[in-house]
Amino acid sequence: MPGWFEGVSRDIGAAWAIARKDMKIYYIKPSILVSSLLFPFVMFLAFAVGREAAAGTLIPGLLAVTLLFSASSIEPVSIPIERRTKTFDRLLSAPISIRAIVLGASLSGALFASAIGVATTVIALIVLNAGVMNVAALLLGFALTSLCFSTMGTLFAAYRTENVGEVMSLLNLVRLPLLFISGVFIPLASMPGWGQSIAVFSPLTYAHDLMLFAFDGTTLFGPVIDVAALVLAIVIFQAAGIFLYQRSRE
Repeated sequence: MPGWFEGVSRDIGAAWAIARKDMKIYYIKPSILVSSLLFPFVMFLAFAVGREAAAGTLIPGLLAVTLLFSASSIEPVSIPIERRTKTFDRLLSAPISIRAIVLGASLSGALFASAIGVATTVIALIVLNAGVMNVAALLLGFALTSLCFSTMGTLFAAYRTENVGEVMSLLNLVRLPLLFISGVFIPLASMPGWGQSIAVFSPLTYAHDLMLFAFDGTTLFGPVIDVAALVLAIVIFQAAGIFLYQRSRE
């Protein structure tokens, strides 16, 4: 048991060091911060123009999309760049576990996306004069959704290439369809049966449902199922990432 605890502590320490490094190099830059804050409001215009809907139903979709793109966008860029400069090879050869590398890369994106989500929510609530019914559900939704999609971005970055465009093209083949099958643009109740069947496999479906519950109390699956589905997606993405990055080390 002491050895197991020491190993977990070492992994957490290494993951936090990797996360801090990535945030300092790739995230905490004026251009990234400004573009990340502007993106949600451009998306909001796409949501709001021509739609007669309450803020409590618009803001959850806005936040779900914001967290999806904010959390999953940086690692698919940073890791191919680090492969090109050989710094990622040095990280793989360091005496730390692959678990720590995957967790650290995912944690940096999750923290950044959560911060963007909080800032977006505060501004949207002020501008739209809306309110939050369940703050705990909202914060939990931020944390789980951000970690889920940052891990997904880290997973796609496992593709062995130094070309950022190749990774982003693969990632967008998944991200863009998620927008249309997850109830963000089209309510699940309005989808055909086959669309609803596909939607249950999308983490964004449960992220959006949890956000809806936080803002107006409506939910299709219930917050417990939403949380469980997001946790399951995180575990699957982390496990797949560990497997693929382990192959890169061998």
